[in-house]
Amino acid sequence: IQVDWDVDAVAVTTFQQKNNLDSLMSRRIATSGCGQGTMFGHVMDSLSELKLQCPEFSAQSIYDVLHALNEYNEMYKQAGAVHGCALCQQNEVLFFVEDVGRHNAVDAISGWMWLNNIHGDGKVFYTTGRLTSEMVIKVAQMQVPLLLSRSGVTEMGLSIALDIGIGMVARAKGKHFLVYTGKEQFQTENLLTPAG
Repeated sequence: IQVDWDVDAVAVTTFQQKNNLDSLMSRRIATSGCGQGTMFGHVMDSLSELKLQCPEFSAQSIYDVLHALNEYNEMYKQAGAVHGCALCQQNEVLFFVEDVGRHNAVDAISGWMWLNNIHGDGKVFYTTGRLTSEMVIKVAQMQVPLLLSRSGVTEMGLSIALDIGIGMVARAKGKHFLVYTGKEQFQTENLLTPAG
């Protein structure tokens, strides 16, 4: 990878020949991300075969993750205007990143997972950002089966999560959250206290 900061360009040389590069880049899909991004059609094709299994989770497990994240978000507490993303296992924060762009934060976690041979199964991905199609696709490619956000959900993000089998919990703050997908895996025992 060569970066030329003077002209804001990056050149990537691979060891594997890609003879069909023009056809791979021909189908472009406009996405709902910041500044209306672009995604190439083959990304969606590759997701059609990806199936994940949302693990069992409960209100308490969501609260535990949110509680573990309380000691993070230092940049946000000082300056605001940044997003935070984290990879968690049960109530342990494995890696946390803050960045101006939520995509930069999720990409940093993806890279950390790759460099450290960390697999996504059994993990929870947390973000302060909206669960757009791009965010869900990135988490799917990391093979993390449960996605948790402090913010909202877009229709395309919801559709992709349903197709792949990712559990999606959003608007999670304090003791409030909404389960959008993975409802069958959500454990409801002890959720309500009987009157009496």
